[in-house]
Amino acid sequence: METVMFLFPQLNVFGPKEEPYYKIIKSGESEVVKRENNSRAKEKRNRLSLLLQKSEYNENDDSSNKAEKSPKSTRDSSCECLKWSESLQTLLFHKDGLHAFSNFLRMEFSDENIDFWLACEDYKKTKQSCKLPPKAKKIYEEFIQTDAPKEVNLDARTKEITANNMRNPCFTSFNLAQSAIYNLMEQDSYPRFLKSESYLDMFKYNQLVSNPHRRRSRSFNNCSEFKEARADFTFSL
Repeated sequence: METVMFLFPQLNVFGPKEEPYYKIIKSGESEVVKRENNSRAKEKRNRLSLLLQKSEYNENDDSSNKAEKSPKSTRDSSCECLKWSESLQTLLFHKDGLHAFSNFLRMEFSDENIDFWLACEDYKKTKQSCKLPPKAKKIYEEFIQTDAPKEVNLDARTKEITANNMRNPCFTSFNLAQSAIYNLMEQDSYPRFLKSESYLDMFKYNQLVSNPHRRRSRSFNNCSEFKEARADFTFSL
């Protein structure tokens, strides 16, 4: 069956009159094909639209995460975490490093060492000399004297010198004992901390968060389906 479609040219008053013309199309098969093509094109446009929305959502989610935790702060965190392996001193004078190391010592049941070292640091920062004797007595009874609640492992000579310093406490009364405990942590606990799962996991996490190349690579894989759909859609049209 054929359908005759009449097409009229645009009217032009000053131009020559033209006869209307017509075009014959096959309404049976061509209409079905046309509807199928339109349906496929519409389906692919919808698919492409959904993938675009998904891609925008992921980008917005990434940007919100970056707003909460800036790249600079994560890079700094990763660098500081790496610096902890340079020396025990660097670790102890970093807030997060000190916290992580203290937790590690608690798991090893040797947290009295870091508690004593911190108590000595606080003691040396005492501004009024009149407050030194009571603070010195408290530290000595808690960490140094025999059967103290948190007795630290000091050799006999160091314990004797520290006990003599208690007769007239000054800012340096615990320097020898603090140095001995520092060396003990540096040679014993600190190397184990650097090899512990807690430190390694923390370091790997900071590297992963602060590495922009890995994030872009992961986003690219997630968008592979979108690229294939876009290429297919363009070719079909």
